[in-house]
Amino acid sequence: MARRDRVLVLVTLLAVGCGLTRVRTLPDSLPQLTVHSIALPGAPAAGVFMDYLAYDRARHRVWVPAGNTGSVYVVDATNDEVTRVGGFPTTEVERRGTRRIVGPSSATVGHDVVYVGNRGDSRVCSVDAVSLRVGPCITLDSPPDGLAYVASAAEVWVTTPRDKSIMVIDVATADTLTVKAKISLDGQPEGFAVDDARGVFYTNLEDTDRTLTIDITSRQVTRTWLPGCDVDGPKGLAVDHGLNFLFVACRDRVMVLDAGHDGKQLSSIEEGDGLDNIDYVESRHELYAAAARAARLTIVRLDTHGGLQALATASTVAGARNAVATDEGTAYLTDSAEGKILVVAPITLTPSLRSPGTARQTKLGGDDTDRYDYAHSACNGYTDPSDAGHAH
Repeated sequence: MARRDRVLVLVTLLAVGCGLTRVRTLPDSLPQLTVHSIALPGAPAAGVFMDYLAYDRARHRVWVPAGNTGSVYVVDATNDEVTRVGGFPTTEVERRGTRRIVGPSSATVGHDVVYVGNRGDSRVCSVDAVSLRVGPCITLDSPPDGLAYVASAAEVWVTTPRDKSIMVIDVATADTLTVKAKISLDGQPEGFAVDDARGVFYTNLEDTDRTLTIDITSRQVTRTWLPGCDVDGPKGLAVDHGLNFLFVACRDRVMVLDAGHDGKQLSSIEEGDGLDNIDYVESRHELYAAAARAARLTIVRLDTHGGLQALATASTVAGARNAVATDEGTAYLTDSAEGKILVVAPITLTPSLRSPGTARQTKLGGDDTDRYDYAHSACNGYTDPSDAGHAH
């Protein structure tokens, strides 16, 4: 057996034996992963209601809106240090006979500012990306879900599924946030992706199984595609700007659509049950998809023809979802039931095959079913009965 083949086999045995990752394929650059957790300071024993995360690439910070705590936690990706930004209003809501507290739940990174959406008071607030001071806010007519910064227009687009609309906020002036427009839709928007260069905003209609392209300037829906996600509808979105490919997540799989050729499906890959938001690191050509029910994060490689190849999977916990990833390939996921952030990090192998046991690890246990039910119901806290199954 050639030396390279012996090395790859040994790497695979080490990975499986140490419980760090389940490798589906054996490409030339085999990722080896380890998982650890970061506790959110002051998290209630009952857990933290988390939905969307955001990653500030310029400052290497992960933003974690933590609804029922009335806070946003900011995690330093270089050392795992956590800073708490408090003072966000919360409110108690009833969902399927259960009462819970909702608050900040989404974020998007702008120019030296991070914008935070709050279901507790239907506001979007700006936070200085350096000092972490909370700045001006604006109240919307409906609770915000996903937020996306559109740099070319100096706007923040906010999906508001209860109102079946997208609100466009002018953020060109640092000390003032102003609603510029409301885009009414024929269903509940879920997920978002922005292609600034082509002037396109993408979203899904979860309740009608549609994927839309919206012109950023005219704010008109220009194309409607049928992803075929069935009754659960499409979830998260991501885009490869260079190739003009769009990733669409269904409940248990991710597909690639050719946005330059009327949404032609190029490929799809099974990821496990419980997908929601997804992230794509274009410099690595890697997609990060966390399946909440399957308790698994999968890293997938995209080729130039739109093909998908699973590189590796890491066991997480039931309910862990909505991964965001750094340029170095480290992914951050929500673990609402435990009030923690999970970190799935690659281990760089040297010719001496450094033991994965030298990496920091955390044993992840507990009742997986309870974990998923908690996370799934928590993120559904604010919506109306017609929003059943929504990952908000």
